[in-house]
Amino acid sequence: MGKVLIIGAGGVGTVVAHKMAELPDVFSEILLASRTKSKCDSIAARIGSKIVKTAQVNADNVPELVALIRSFQPDLVVNVALPYQDLTIMDACLETGVSYLDTANYEPLDEAKFEYKWQWAYREKFEKAGLTAILGCGFDPGVSGVYTAYAAKHHFDEIQYLDIVDCNAGNHGKAFATNFNPEINIREVTQKGKYWENGQWIMTEPHEIHQPLTYPRIGEKESYLIFHEELESLVVNFPTIRRARFWMTFGQEYLTHLRVIQNIGMAGIQPINYEGKEIVPIQFLKAVLPKPEELGVNYTGETSIGCRIKGLKDGKEVCYYVYNNCSHEAAYAETGTQAISYTTGVPAMIGAKMYLEGKWKKPGVFNVEEFDPDPFMKALNHYGLPWYELFDVDLEFD
Repeated sequence: MGKVLIIGAGGVGTVVAHKMAELPDVFSEILLASRTKSKCDSIAARIGSKIVKTAQVNADNVPELVALIRSFQPDLVVNVALPYQDLTIMDACLETGVSYLDTANYEPLDEAKFEYKWQWAYREKFEKAGLTAILGCGFDPGVSGVYTAYAAKHHFDEIQYLDIVDCNAGNHGKAFATNFNPEINIREVTQKGKYWENGQWIMTEPHEIHQPLTYPRIGEKESYLIFHEELESLVVNFPTIRRARFWMTFGQEYLTHLRVIQNIGMAGIQPINYEGKEIVPIQFLKAVLPKPEELGVNYTGETSIGCRIKGLKDGKEVCYYVYNNCSHEAAYAETGTQAISYTTGVPAMIGAKMYLEGKWKKPGVFNVEEFDPDPFMKALNHYGLPWYELFDVDLEFD
């Protein structure tokens, strides 16, 4: 049906390529590209499909991206590289007339700040070019937005309160490791918290607000309020929301390591001079930490991610919880990756499938909740991320 270029060969890229290769009627040709071609070659060899080819590309370099896109002529570019590279890849897509999909919004290399304004600024360009750009098509962001859209379509006349809850109850056996790119992960969780309430953003200190929340099949876990990018788009696309928050679980050992990393300056993003060479502390830290794509082999336990929503239907209050639990062991058995990569990569594949089938295809730049959620929700059940609904339950809103 279509040709797809995947940019990025980490754990998420592995899952995307693996799941696409299982659907040759949809993904007729797949090109997996990254800065290090040998990583792509290794993934392709493990998948063992003739439709998966590999290439080298520097995603910071628009001319290189343009040359690769023109040589392969894909119908869609799936960006699972670094968030710093979103804009260069979008520029290359515009220059070559190809649609675009990613899993995380842009953030500048020299500033620990992520928001959609930079990518939303491309709306008119993509619309005039007749191209589609699908933003944030992972799990959170991604499925969390689709869950919200599905709830709004089927269960609510008015969504008033939204809590997105993300629990990783897995154990990888390492003293300290991050479940996705350490540089991005540490930047994300060390920022100040932020949530939406009564028409404005409320700022908090990092990890200042926390409370125990109960997760299906897992139990009670201390959960911390942090800012996550989908909150920004969801309060725009669902303007009846009075309060929107994002919660993530962290173990005490993880938080202790994180405080030490910050206190000794290893989370720094500004270059320093070391023996006549410029290095960025957090990039050096990334080099010495365990690679996220290598954690899966000994990972036990599962994740639980969902949306807890309260609002009105036919004038009555409705409490609703939709979620997925994903096993690290099952993810590794299927794709050789841990559940964090799996829960991000599967939705990216589904989003690409939605585009190629014409179900999520229109000119412009869109967050996932702006599309029809129904075919995507059906696909989640079919391709490894089944979801469950609970009604009239305690949402643990404070």
